[in-house]
Amino acid sequence: MNATRWLDTDENELWRAYLDATRLLFRDLDKQLTRDAGIAFADYEILVLLAEAPDRRLRMSALADASSTSRSGITRAVTRLEHSGRVRRVDCESDRRGAWAELTDTGAAELAAASPGHVAAVRAALLDRIDPADIPALTRAFRAVRDGNR
Repeated sequence: MNATRWLDTDENELWRAYLDATRLLFRDLDKQLTRDAGIAFADYEILVLLAEAPDRRLRMSALADASSTSRSGITRAVTRLEHSGRVRRVDCESDRRGAWAELTDTGAAELAAASPGHVAAVRAALLDRIDPADIPALTRAFRAVRDGNR
């Protein structure tokens, strides 16, 4: 059996700071989007993914894989977004078991209206609080984490 590699003081400080910063950042961004645009942070993420996709549509499974939402959570979120008129489900012609989630014109307009406030909140909560010289190193570090967990 391998011995546990416990976190040293610096590693533990990094881990705890990351957890706290992420939790607080998501909380604050969710509050801002809900207050200013009536869109939850998780739903905003889905709308952005659809807006960036070809023809503003993704297979439901691909949408789940690209988002921070589980497959069952994506089903519930897309249903919620359908009820609000932001997204529509489209049957997949090549695979009867599959479906697409497609951003509607209403969803695109609401996303466009919500985005300036969201970007301002991201700047205030994250980018304005770190040294611009640290951005390339942080980007490399989080890409390595992201790419190692795909």
